[in-house]
Amino acid sequence: MMMEQIANRYEILSLIGQGGMADVYKAKDMILNRIVAIKVLRDKLSGDAMALVRFQREASAASRLSHPNVVDIYDVGEYEGMHYIVMEYIRGRTLKDLIAQRGALDVDEAIGIMKQLISAIDHAHDHNIIHRDIKPQNVLVKDDGTIKITDFGIAVAHGSVQLTFNNTVMGSAHYLAPETTQGKEPNAQVDIYSLGIVFYELLTGHVPFTGKTPTEIAIKHLRKPMPYVRDFNPDIPQSVENIILKATAKNLDDRYVSCKEMLYDLMHCMDIEYRDMKRIKVDVSSNKELMKYDNGHIGFEDEESEKEEKKKRNWIPTVMISAAVVISIVVLVLIASITGIIKISGFLGYQTMPNVVNLTPDEAIDVLQDAHFNTSRVTYVYKANDKYEKGKVIKASYKEGEVILNDAKIVLTVSKGSTYLVPDFTDGSYSEAAYELAKNCPNVQIEVEYEGSKDMDPGIVLQQKGLTPGKRIDPDSKETITFVVSTYPSIVIPSDLIGQDVLDAKDELNDLGIAVVLSHIENGQGSNKVMSVSPDVGTKYVQEGTNSVVTLYYD
Repeated sequence: MMMEQIANRYEILSLIGQGGMADVYKAKDMILNRIVAIKVLRDKLSGDAMALVRFQREASAASRLSHPNVVDIYDVGEYEGMHYIVMEYIRGRTLKDLIAQRGALDVDEAIGIMKQLISAIDHAHDHNIIHRDIKPQNVLVKDDGTIKITDFGIAVAHGSVQLTFNNTVMGSAHYLAPETTQGKEPNAQVDIYSLGIVFYELLTGHVPFTGKTPTEIAIKHLRKPMPYVRDFNPDIPQSVENIILKATAKNLDDRYVSCKEMLYDLMHCMDIEYRDMKRIKVDVSSNKELMKYDNGHIGFEDEESEKEEKKKRNWIPTVMISAAVVISIVVLVLIASITGIIKISGFLGYQTMPNVVNLTPDEAIDVLQDAHFNTSRVTYVYKANDKYEKGKVIKASYKEGEVILNDAKIVLTVSKGSTYLVPDFTDGSYSEAAYELAKNCPNVQIEVEYEGSKDMDPGIVLQQKGLTPGKRIDPDSKETITFVVSTYPSIVIPSDLIGQDVLDAKDELNDLGIAVVLSHIENGQGSNKVMSVSPDVGTKYVQEGTNSVVTLYYD
């Protein structure tokens, strides 16, 4: 019979999940009027000191986290001997359900999910919390695509595989890091291994290793090389596959040290310069000594706990599932060859960008080589600069002290001398202006607009547009400058001159910059009216200095 309420505050609405250790209910917070999920420790485990400690540890760990991709913890308490955790209720499905329904996901979608998941785990690691049970069953997917991870600080369920001092293990066998069987204190790399397995599953629709028992699966994690996702789908970029190989390296020295490193590679794996990089090679034979470890020394509590996973749908915190026991670690050698064989911590390693400003390109290359950068990927751009002399590095594409891949493409900007100060060409000769620009900025495009002027001699710059006076430009600039240049005034002889008073007509033409000559018609009526014009009305006329005139004939 299902309980009706907890702590006189939470009204139980329905049972939404069951595991070996706890039951999960959908409930209503009657004080804050919101729907929540409540995880309740099973009655039979309330007296189990180990189970109680782990349940409380889960509550404590999760409540210290505040991240958009981590389920929020609202309340932790005990009511009538019943221990419970109140947390955010998420409408959605588990990532495992999503994979089961859709199979392999698109690369971009898988990367988007992994970015959220790694960010959440990195946040936990920053708070010294190791999840230890990362798997799609513990990841909820909201309707908008946001993911929420649950079950931080794993609390081992009664009947699931446990890690004790006599070599039993905790976690889910399909996602379990090989080193967990050595009794070592788990660190961030345990979670990173699981993240790599989840990434593989997102891209293929299945886990890399399967078996009839957790032991069989765990031994495959130890002894078998990681399958290549590109064998499943050749369209997956090699850079993406390399992230999985790096995250699941069996040798801890070759695995990502932090989620930040893994996230950095994930953020850049679709960049053009990284998509087609070489595949990381695995030398499984280097693990012969470790392979001799006797898996008979490892004990299991339960090998059927994976069946519990199928009970969990559409709820927030998922319950701890069993896992398996294995032998030891396989050494995985990652080789990257560009300037030689280099030890890597990302795809190709990370280095601190040195200061190369005010060095010659050759000096900068020497400094970058000393800092273990791949200088074959260094390129140059040249730019005019008034501060640094010709041939000196002005800046680099990465700032001094910035931590970047040692195979990153580095662009050095080199000074090619001073900039050119654009003069004020107005009121000067156009031909001299054009010569000045051709000499100092040969690639500048010159355009000319002519404008008739009665006040200026022809060929004078009336206005400059585009490159304004005082602007500094690169001498190799291909910018455009437009000169408005004076020319002789031109008109179409107006027809309304005929019949006008001859002096009025003369003034009208003079105002247009036209030279006028008056000619009296003998035997006229003496009206002083314009009788005819030469050139005739309607004719285009250009005033070419003082040698050309318009003649007005009047009576």
